[in-house]
Amino acid sequence: MAKSAKSSRVLRAAIAGLGLLASPFAAEACTRVVYIGSEGVVVTGRNMDWNEDMGTNLWAFPRGLARDGAAGPGSPTWTSKYGSVAVSVYDMGTADGMNERGLVANMLFLADSNYGQLDGKPPLSMSLWAQYALDNFATVDEAVQALQAEPFRLVTAILPNGLTANLHLSLSDASGDSAIFEYIDGKLVIHHGRQFQVMTNDPTFDQQLAISAYWEGVGGPAFLPGTNRAADRFARAAYLIKALPKAVAPKFIAGVPEHSYAYQAAAGVRSVMHNVSSPFGYELPGGGYASTTLWTTVSDQKNKVYFFESAASPDTFWVPLGDLDLKEGAPVRKLTLVGGKVYSGDAAAAFEPAEPLHFLEVKP
Repeated sequence: MAKSAKSSRVLRAAIAGLGLLASPFAAEACTRVVYIGSEGVVVTGRNMDWNEDMGTNLWAFPRGLARDGAAGPGSPTWTSKYGSVAVSVYDMGTADGMNERGLVANMLFLADSNYGQLDGKPPLSMSLWAQYALDNFATVDEAVQALQAEPFRLVTAILPNGLTANLHLSLSDASGDSAIFEYIDGKLVIHHGRQFQVMTNDPTFDQQLAISAYWEGVGGPAFLPGTNRAADRFARAAYLIKALPKAVAPKFIAGVPEHSYAYQAAAGVRSVMHNVSSPFGYELPGGGYASTTLWTTVSDQKNKVYFFESAASPDTFWVPLGDLDLKEGAPVRKLTLVGGKVYSGDAAAAFEPAEPLHFLEVKP
């Protein structure tokens, strides 16, 4: 009976997923994967898909920064325990990043998000959700233990492109542990475990898992869905991230003097992200723009190296966190990407002192 019930749930979710295949392309999309290999190598990859330029820049935040929740009276306050490198969007909030302990945070769109009404808990601007995790936690388990108590109530806002910032948050750490945080019907839902390696957008994560189970039964490598819709990207990413080798393959890494396996793993994850990306500037058949892959991040959580690739740039660059000054009292630094700035190789030295990022203030 239990097996039949599970099969029924999978079938219902699959039908919902097939319904998504018949729907118009969404205006927002992203994909996140976690690779877990041997020798302690863990790599998280993420595509940012959006329907316009987001004014993206990179930031180096040192330990010891005083923060507040940017949501008016009663907002929580804290001092950052860990330094981090973060990606800002519209220079109004953190969408992605990794801290010096190897915790990675990725914010993705989820139209079904509903954060509920304020209930006396401290209000926190959506612009700070990911940064709150990077500032305060070294591991996913620490984050789950703290956030499941719901120490704040998220407050969202309208983005410059007119969409409401309905988002869900994924965290992964250097051990390979993962957690997905979603607010459904005003209630926090957490999926916690190493098995949760892939995340996209709608539908909610439980339905994504069921849709993925359907495609696994259809045929795996023999047949995978090929569009850039969330359900299809989830199915392809879930198969491909597990197909990467778990150990070093010397024929692919000749001439790499150190961290060779980690570099191979990062390259493998980057190739998976390319497979689930959307062509830059893609237009819908009936006119108008779909969301396209603007940039990709790949986080080597063992060696604490953050890779960044812009679809509009000819080069990929990386930032070893050990090459940044993240000690308490160090200045906030910024790597400007807006305006067509191009970097290649190790870009840590190109970060320049800057005024702290002004996180979007919202009114509850």
